[in-house]
Amino acid sequence: MTFGFASSAATSINNAANAASRLARMLEPAEWAAAGIPLLRNPREVVSGLHSRHRPTPTTAVVAVLDPEERLAASASFARRSAPADGWEFRNALLAHLRRVIPHDLRRRTPVRTAVLLYCREGDERWTEEDGAWMWGLRDACTLHGLRCGAYITLTRGGWQVLGEGRGGRQPNLLSSPGDLAEATAGAEPLELRTASGAPEALRRTAAR
Repeated sequence: MTFGFASSAATSINNAANAASRLARMLEPAEWAAAGIPLLRNPREVVSGLHSRHRPTPTTAVVAVLDPEERLAASASFARRSAPADGWEFRNALLAHLRRVIPHDLRRRTPVRTAVLLYCREGDERWTEEDGAWMWGLRDACTLHGLRCGAYITLTRGGWQVLGEGRGGRQPNLLSSPGDLAEATAGAEPLELRTASGAPEALRRTAAR
């Protein structure tokens, strides 16, 4: 015979285990800073370019691949689906979109291209557990796609912030209108660029191969 409290206890145990697993799949600011993430030479230019190109709204993630000269080689945007923040889910989504827009570099001994992530969210610039899950997901997706793990940037109402570096600015922000793309990329050399935008679509579960 099974009593009601047994089922409730099992559910509580499963929920606790799932929560612990999610917590293990996130990076705190100190861990991120110690990972040796390469600094962007001009983060404002990168943020402004992605903001103009993808016109992100809250809960939109924009993953971009930069070449060794820090020029944009490919980018993709998509909306985070409403579910508890989980680095594994974020990793799979990032990896799926990277595979759509750029070939992997797994045959190289050392990565030559760098992936950065711009995430638009409500709140202030302070680190959250959701940010930690995105950091974990970005780092893992880069490893599986043969890329260097680059900056994680948040875009909020107060502006943009490169987490772990202390660099940021007020423009662009979550409320500002996207600037002119030609101005955002002024001075950049012509480069074949692949961009995928799926911001209106919910993030779908994608199994990593």
